[in-house]
Amino acid sequence: MTSAVPTDRNEERRRRVLLGPLPASFLRADVATDTLDADYEAALALHQTMSGAMQMPATGPPLQARLSITIAQAKLVKNYGLTRMDPYVRVRVGHCIYETHTDPSGGKTPRWNKVIHCLLPPGVNSIYLEIFDECSFTMDELIAWAHIGIPPAVIKGETHEDWYPLNGKQGDGMEGMINLVLSYAVTPAPTMAYQPVMMFPGGMGYMPYQQAMPQQVPQPQPQPPQPQPVTEEQLEQIKEMFPSMEKEVIKSVLEANNGDKDAAINSLLQMSE
Repeated sequence: MTSAVPTDRNEERRRRVLLGPLPASFLRADVATDTLDADYEAALALHQTMSGAMQMPATGPPLQARLSITIAQAKLVKNYGLTRMDPYVRVRVGHCIYETHTDPSGGKTPRWNKVIHCLLPPGVNSIYLEIFDECSFTMDELIAWAHIGIPPAVIKGETHEDWYPLNGKQGDGMEGMINLVLSYAVTPAPTMAYQPVMMFPGGMGYMPYQQAMPQQVPQPQPQPPQPQPVTEEQLEQIKEMFPSMEKEVIKSVLEANNGDKDAAINSLLQMSE
């Protein structure tokens, strides 16, 4: 009698599990649609972030944020070179690095006046720069560095110029100053950055590569110089200079030089040597 109770309970559980109503989405292929859409949106956002601050407006072409940095000059407190220093600047914006030219013998007052145009990725609100002394026989020496935040006024479209303190061996903000000019603009992205997706009968596909590439405009080819007619007067003049040459040979040399008498005379001189 005691063993009949568990058996009845097991039978009841089987009926409940096996014969119960199935959910409406059971064995349906569209249950993962929302997940796929979310994954696609996340991948698209990551692609836009890594490709240079592309902003996808509701209508029109995609936009890109571009930061302009003018590295004008610096005033350093110490000369670390054996003679006068040859400074140059290295700037990092996001994952991209840019350099100025070297100011030979710039010493403590180098001038560059270098303008750098770079893409500003989303979330990047500062730049990092370093000043090096270019050395001939050893590694370039790091003189000073600074971590500079982009002023909010620049993002709003204003041009901002200021002197920023430099860090170094003398201490934070004690290595001198650097003069920068910052400006910001949002411009249309190049058409080759993103290709439109087109719907075709039977499915979706990307625009063919040949159509995506810009059409090359054929450049006019330079025309070869037109040969000048050989005149009897030219033949007689050259014949007087080369009396031992046959007239037919002189005529052939003239025609080979497109009727240029001077070039023909040079050729005949080489032949007669």
